[in-house]
Amino acid sequence: MQIVFMGTSTFAVPALEKLINTGFEIAGVVTQPDRPRGRGKQLAVSPVKATAMEYGLSIYQPERIKSGEAIEYISDWQPELIITASYGQIIPPAILEMPAAGCINIHASLLPRYRGAAPIQRCLMEGEDKTGVTIMFMDEGLDTGDILVQQEVAISDVTTFGQLHDELALVGAELLMTAIKKLQAGDLTARKQDESAATYASMLKKEDEIINWQEDARQIFNQIRALDPQPGAFTLLAGENLKIFKSRIVKGDETGRPGEITAVLPAGFIVKTGDGSLEILEVQRAGKKRIEAGAFLKGSNLSAGMILGGQE
Repeated sequence: MQIVFMGTSTFAVPALEKLINTGFEIAGVVTQPDRPRGRGKQLAVSPVKATAMEYGLSIYQPERIKSGEAIEYISDWQPELIITASYGQIIPPAILEMPAAGCINIHASLLPRYRGAAPIQRCLMEGEDKTGVTIMFMDEGLDTGDILVQQEVAISDVTTFGQLHDELALVGAELLMTAIKKLQAGDLTARKQDESAATYASMLKKEDEIINWQEDARQIFNQIRALDPQPGAFTLLAGENLKIFKSRIVKGDETGRPGEITAVLPAGFIVKTGDGSLEILEVQRAGKKRIEAGAFLKGSNLSAGMILGGQE
């Protein structure tokens, strides 16, 4: 079976490697163009491109997947099946209709919940105790295609975005193998999504990173872990950005107003929220490395009574 793989981020890498190592024929890999990154703005390849290069696969990087040139290029590969995972562009009907076996996508949620660009972050922000992976046929809608297979994954109270992302990527790779084998055997019946149960996981914006200390402690705690390790939730301390990567909810009735540092401890500092308090355990100042809060405190003049908050 001639497969064209379309993906960009690290989430897609385990699936591509699994296809290669299982012996499937990869006609070509489509990924996003190289983009400037870092302080030096040097062009950097996507994780999927790096993997494809390692295995000597044919690579195509169109600026616009909807262009006539892109459609013709992919058609020349004569795909029998197209697989997408975290590609980053909307696939046009001309490509969706190309392979005889269809186009299937690996989505990091239990559809129809958390359709959209940021399902992992959004489910953590909402404090969900489970999520999963869906392998689905693609259509012209936003993650609205028929479901092939799903697998549930538990979320602990302290699971971070990075941890859940990596786990779901591995689950997705294994689940993809299950779906393909069942498709080849004619032993798989797709089912429609329940539109009444659909929820949406919109793309992250800068304001999603800003900590609002008026919110309750649980909500801020979830925001912090949902943005760890990237892009990081932040607040302002003396007018400068301070990213917060690790915290824990503190029980008690500390006085103070939201955003106020109510205590400085050896391993961290306590901040009052709209309801409850958080102990901040890991931080990062602008231009500095991520460090434990105890080490940060040794080089700062942080003290009880100081107020965190505001925007850049």
